[in-house]
Amino acid sequence: MTTIEYEDVDATLRVVRLAGRLDVPGTELISTKFAGLATSQSKRVVVDVSAVTFLASVGIRELVTNAKALKQRGGKMVIFVGKNADVAHTLDTTGIGTLIGVFLDATQADEAART
Repeated sequence: MTTIEYEDVDATLRVVRLAGRLDVPGTELISTKFAGLATSQSKRVVVDVSAVTFLASVGIRELVTNAKALKQRGGKMVIFVGKNADVAHTLDTTGIGTLIGVFLDATQADEAART
């Protein structure tokens, strides 16, 4: 099952944690809530995908679409993959790192979101 949680670290930084499969059913399950959390305010957002077990193209599209929407509102999104080698490889293969920062280290992700 795909889950979504969030934490407002401060007034300008939100961490959104995704877990489970970001395939068609999983992405549909979290899509509306994710869009609301990721783009509702001009915030800096760290999306933690370290607990995502599978990332399909529909999940990648969800990340990119919301990152672009947030950027249009003056915010910024970065992705934290942690030690999730499969998801890191998928994101690296697609070249998403050139559009959205992808980080293995939580501190680097936090710092990048704040700048």
